[in-house]
Amino acid sequence: MDRFPLAGRLLLVGRLAVRDLRRRRAEAALLLLAIMTATTTLTLGLVLRDAAGDPYRSTRAATSGPDVVASTVRVAESAGVPGPGKPARSTELTELAELAGAPGVVGHSGPYPVTAARLQASGRTSDVQAVGRDAGPASVDRPEVLRGGWVRDGGVVLEAAFAGALDVRVGDPVTLDGRSFEVVGVAVTAAMPPYPKASCIFPCMNGAVPGGEAGAEPPPGLLRNPGLVWLTRADVRNLTPDPDSLAYVMNLKLADPDGAQAFSDANHGVAMQSWQSILEDATELAGDSQILLLIGAWLLGLLATASLSVLVGGRMAAQTRRVGLLKAVGGTPGLVAAVLLAEYVLVAVAAAAAGLAAGSLAAPLLTESGAGLVGGTGTPSITVPTAGLVTAVALGVAVVATAVPAVRAARTGTVGALADSARPPRRVGWLVALSARLPVPLLLALRVAARRPRRVVLGVASIAITVSGIYVLLVLNAFLAGQPLSGGYGDAQVEVLRRALLVVTATLLSLAAVNAVVITWATVLDNRHSSALARALGATPREVSTALATAQVLPALAGAVLGVFPGGYALFAAVNATTGGDGGRAPLPPLWQLLAVVLTTVLAVAALTAVPARLGGRRPVAETLRAGLA
Repeated sequence: MDRFPLAGRLLLVGRLAVRDLRRRRAEAALLLLAIMTATTTLTLGLVLRDAAGDPYRSTRAATSGPDVVASTVRVAESAGVPGPGKPARSTELTELAELAGAPGVVGHSGPYPVTAARLQASGRTSDVQAVGRDAGPASVDRPEVLRGGWVRDGGVVLEAAFAGALDVRVGDPVTLDGRSFEVVGVAVTAAMPPYPKASCIFPCMNGAVPGGEAGAEPPPGLLRNPGLVWLTRADVRNLTPDPDSLAYVMNLKLADPDGAQAFSDANHGVAMQSWQSILEDATELAGDSQILLLIGAWLLGLLATASLSVLVGGRMAAQTRRVGLLKAVGGTPGLVAAVLLAEYVLVAVAAAAAGLAAGSLAAPLLTESGAGLVGGTGTPSITVPTAGLVTAVALGVAVVATAVPAVRAARTGTVGALADSARPPRRVGWLVALSARLPVPLLLALRVAARRPRRVVLGVASIAITVSGIYVLLVLNAFLAGQPLSGGYGDAQVEVLRRALLVVTATLLSLAAVNAVVITWATVLDNRHSSALARALGATPREVSTALATAQVLPALAGAVLGVFPGGYALFAAVNATTGGDGGRAPLPPLWQLLAVVLTTVLAVAALTAVPARLGGRRPVAETLRAGLA
């Protein structure tokens, strides 16, 4: 083989790999599915925030969105809780006026008066920040009216996501601090993130009260999850008896929009928020979904590695004679290993391409642009770093799972490989003595497990990874259900997070189920001769089937227990450490729920393994033994 050029070797390796994949299409499909689930979820996690950012950028373009929003109110801190806002002084208004002529500013609108108020509509009450605007369009920040019209005397325009949360429509009556208004329009803006997020022109907070119970009221003078409404300037001034209590906001357009954050940092006279900061708030939901999906992607990657390792181990055992033939015709150990690795690398590349396509197409389904932004979530473009990382993960899974079996097979002697003799089982004295006193199914199950200890470890690890993921998902689901607006999210946003949880849960359970079936079928094939011999010596088909299933149920029980503790607890702690979350506010699953997870896992594995175990235990004895002697 050394006489052949490199191109010839590559061609030979490729042909052998493709031929082998065609002969074993079912196993190739399982390999593809296992790796594709991991790469799809990883792609979703990597592209989700970019997909969610598209509607905000569309809104900026449609509304001539500001690069910087400046306001006259700063938040005073007192004992860690925001205090009341300071009244706008003439010096602060002067500072706003000076900003309009600051270097780098090419346009502005305002300053506009703002007041805090209490809105009542359809039997619901909410804090709002009411901005006084002109009837004519502004050069910077022209809110896009989706329904109805723009502000007029006695009329109020609601930010679209806020209107949707309150189920308010054009023409509905509302009150602001007891004054009656009519809803004349619903609009979107890029100057503030959509409800329930908010830029605090007045002191406000998003989410639960720090240190308080669910549903606790915020301290006096502090707005909670305020919505945004627009009125005429005159109506805003009429809402407050004290003109000095008004705040003011100005929208700025810069010559260099990318330098908005630097501009905000350099001007400390008034409070400022750059468009990048508003974008971050607007896409925070996608960021949380992204974290969930990335966690799921790495868990699925580990499961795919376990599944692939079992499949590869079974394939290598079946290809021992083929390895001998390759060596007999002059193949070097390196060439043999390359042939065995090539088919898995081809599957990994195909799975990476499929995962990239599926992940980018599914990303819009897991983002919620919300009624507060223009346009829908677009299909994100796949960047080179994203494609490279996903492909590297797919190849890494394939190489890690196949490298050791491939190298071991390549080092097998030519004569021994051609003979393909059965490997003598390892006999441990204490295990033999213990198993001899057990019922026949349990005795056979322990001996089946003892023949392949690495496979047992993979089975335990697979179940432990799955249950650890389920533990974290239970915690997050309980947190979303029991803490309304706990993260500053409304019902629609919580539904999006639940959708992300559902994706991770479904893929995790599906791949774990595939793993259980794959491990059982590999065990059936690996023990077909010993199972036939046990039946020849008096074991019934039912006892053999029960033994094969029990050999998977026992590792499943161990894996489920380890997945609950310490696996699930450690994974949740790692998630909190990575995201900076407050794990103390998340309710841990009760004991009965954890016991139910363990029991359900064992029963599910028993059900999944019953069919392949039954098929393996009912193979004809004579035919199986003759095949072993052939």
